[in-house]
Amino acid sequence: MNALAYAWRSLVRQPARAVLGVLGVAAVGALLFDMLLLSEGLVLSMRDLLDRTGYDIRVTAGDPGRDAGPLIDEAAAVAAAVSAQPSVRSAITVRLADARLAGASSAVRPRRAFLQGIGGEGGRPWTRRRGRDPMGTLEVVLNDEGVRALGVEIGSEVTVSVSSCSGNEEAPPPVTFRVVGVVTFPFDSPDDITAGLTAAGLADACGTDDHGVAHAVMVASRGDAARAAADISTLRPDLRVLTTDEALGAFQEQGFSYFRQISTVLTTVTVSFALLLIAVLLTVSVNQRLGEIAALRALGFSRRRVVADVLCESALTVGIGGGLSLPLGALLAVWLDSILKRMPEIPTELHFFVYHSDALLVHVSLLAATALLAALYPMATVARLPIAATLRNEVVS
Repeated sequence: MNALAYAWRSLVRQPARAVLGVLGVAAVGALLFDMLLLSEGLVLSMRDLLDRTGYDIRVTAGDPGRDAGPLIDEAAAVAAAVSAQPSVRSAITVRLADARLAGASSAVRPRRAFLQGIGGEGGRPWTRRRGRDPMGTLEVVLNDEGVRALGVEIGSEVTVSVSSCSGNEEAPPPVTFRVVGVVTFPFDSPDDITAGLTAAGLADACGTDDHGVAHAVMVASRGDAARAAADISTLRPDLRVLTTDEALGAFQEQGFSYFRQISTVLTTVTVSFALLLIAVLLTVSVNQRLGEIAALRALGFSRRRVVADVLCESALTVGIGGGLSLPLGALLAVWLDSILKRMPEIPTELHFFVYHSDALLVHVSLLAATALLAALYPMATVARLPIAATLRNEVVS
């Protein structure tokens, strides 16, 4: 009988202890797996949201943000110059504003909304679900929450009352737009109402005729974002140029490191708990079978063989528990993600727990190391076991 088969028989002879060990490893392994997903989950999810816009470079006049930041003068000219670069595929301008939107029905109260005015010939930074993108000055697209909250549909009219437009201190008069599409914006929170317009349409809503200013220029490179960013920087050294990788690096330093620190601490705790659990169970199992092990040694089993038996028993316990921990961890991640996403201002499509192959590799490596380390003391015990003395003690007792 080989070492693995003997270790299996040792486990099934003690079913209560074996089940306890497997369930313990499954529980801590599930938590370990979730902590590994959490350590990189926000970064991966944020990258996915940024990639969904179709643009991998952002040009701003200051720190990039959704609702604030200085305007870029002559942004339309900047976008045109950027688009002419060989390393650039396309560029669009993005202008932001706060507003209140009202539908045709007086029974529905006006709602606060975010406006995005897009200029240029590139693709729009949203996903179209129904209808079409705005082409005329007085056309608008809404997200699902906007359609639901305002009680409108494609073809309906909405009144846009801009409450703030950078560079315009006075509130402009309301402007009526026609809804031409329903879209999804990547960074929308569950209760956000967001509307997309043309740059000219937002300028009209702001009560100005300056269609060329914007808060950002979004750029799609031809595959080499770093080279495109360098080319853009030479055009306007006064502007800030950030690739997606650079933006994610800044996000990690400012906010995401908190979750990575939590993940590191909890990973250390769970691995330590698993190590102690398996070490204690193996030690108890070995101590109860010292006479049996001494008898096997007397019958000709080598020291290497009995050590391998203990190691295989540890590997079986951790292996079975680790296998169970993956589906358990996946279910736990879904539940924990739903809890964390209840925090205010969290985008609907942003996730805290995101699967990636490196997490699985680290998970397997940590459990394998746990199985080995937990078995070190029991293996040393059987390796140093005095055969004659142990058999004599068994007979006397």
